[in-house]
Amino acid sequence: MRSNPHATPVVLDVTIPRSPSCAERENTMKTPQLTSDNAVAKRRTTLLERRDFLQTSSIGMGGLALSHLLQVDGLLAASSTGGSDQQLRPGHFDAPAKSVIMLFQTGGPSQMDLFDPKPELQKRSGQQHFEQVETFGLGSQDNTLLGSPFKFKKHGSSGIEISELLPHIASTVDDWCLVRSMYSENNNHPQATRCLNTGKIFPHRPSLGAWISYALGTENQNLPAYVVLRDPDGYANGGTTLWDNGWLPAVFRGTEIQSRGAAVLNLHPAHKLPPGVQQNNLKLLAELNEQRRQFYPLENELVGRIRNYELAARMQQSAEQILDLSGETEAMRKLYGLDSPTTENYGTRCLMARRMVESGVRFVQVLVPVKTGGMPWDQHSNLKGGLEAICPMIDTPTAGLIQDLKQRGLLDSTIVMWSGEFGRLPISQHSNGRDHNRSAFSLLLAGGGFKQGHVHGATDDFGHRITESRVGCPDLHATLLHQLGLDHTELYFRHGGREERLTDPEVTGAQVVSNLLRNGVSVG
Repeated sequence: MRSNPHATPVVLDVTIPRSPSCAERENTMKTPQLTSDNAVAKRRTTLLERRDFLQTSSIGMGGLALSHLLQVDGLLAASSTGGSDQQLRPGHFDAPAKSVIMLFQTGGPSQMDLFDPKPELQKRSGQQHFEQVETFGLGSQDNTLLGSPFKFKKHGSSGIEISELLPHIASTVDDWCLVRSMYSENNNHPQATRCLNTGKIFPHRPSLGAWISYALGTENQNLPAYVVLRDPDGYANGGTTLWDNGWLPAVFRGTEIQSRGAAVLNLHPAHKLPPGVQQNNLKLLAELNEQRRQFYPLENELVGRIRNYELAARMQQSAEQILDLSGETEAMRKLYGLDSPTTENYGTRCLMARRMVESGVRFVQVLVPVKTGGMPWDQHSNLKGGLEAICPMIDTPTAGLIQDLKQRGLLDSTIVMWSGEFGRLPISQHSNGRDHNRSAFSLLLAGGGFKQGHVHGATDDFGHRITESRVGCPDLHATLLHQLGLDHTELYFRHGGREERLTDPEVTGAQVVSNLLRNGVSVG
């Protein structure tokens, strides 16, 4: 939303006279003949540009007023990467990835029980930890080290160790980039969830999917750019704030699609209409909308509503075909676990996510099953039983998604991210659980130019703190944007008088993590 640097300056119609001082009159007499460039510069000392005049008078308050009026009137130049609709837009440079599937695991998966084995923790389990750790629950810890009840084993040609709880994900380990050095800014669920999804712990900011949709649009104008596939049994912790558009135009908010029953509610008229009637209704509605838009050309919310309804009309013709899984083969359904009641719920959404990106959707967010609660990875007690309940639900579908994308040639252009909002502590809580840990957690990345069969970063002997190559949420976002062809420092939206960015690099110091990428950081 910066002012256009190539626009012709608007100059005041009159010269602003001023009385020269004696010294200035004396210097004028000594000044040699001006060149043409110097003449222009000299002229600019007497003919002030309107913006310069407003900025230099009344301690700059006029400039602030002008900026506000231009923004209200819609005359302030737009961002070079963002837009107000879902039309396909180019990035800043060529990049391998075109879409993202975010497999979000609310609750905080335990890194030392899943992805980050700690022999020393096992050895000293039951002993008092020599360090006092930051806890979230008050009075429920006794600082006793708690070893993992699960075994780890090396897998694939990379030899990465993965827990016995995730045998199917382990079978695809050579396709994953395992980050063992993630950290969050807060150890409470709402704030940490927002940190991973929006880059900040504060509410009402645009989510990652909204930013990417704003920047790039979508390749399929008959489907939303940003789709959310939540558990039909309920919302995960955080609810709809996980896919909020914040102060970006409403069209970039995540669109919920059902994975049970009708994929899109109210997609067809309640009563069957004679042939041609619906088409005539839509045509008339489009004409009325256009008339209304011309009356209020600067009402962004009105334009957003019109475009959303137009998208709904287009979805009537194509969405059902894309979202109907009945045509999938038995082998494909089995690959995702649709043949088992344990995995059918999550597997259906993973398969739908593949069909979405295959059809040109830009960002798909898949939420974890909430059968065991809105935060199924949140094992403050009964760690063993809790993990044994949730892991089988997501293991087969996650591996099936990676295998399916790979065999279709889609993995290179699709980023798959598997992560919770933070990790767990190495000490026991309620004798058999783990409390929140913002200082270290593990995250999985596949496809989209990320390294394969690679481990990034490390934690201490107990999995508590990062000892090597820390990665914060803004760094992760900067890296994801880079793989989609976006410079995170140049993706912005003017809001509240400030050029807002997803990564806010001036504050967070966010950088692209080149060691996660196959070819390092290179701008095409």
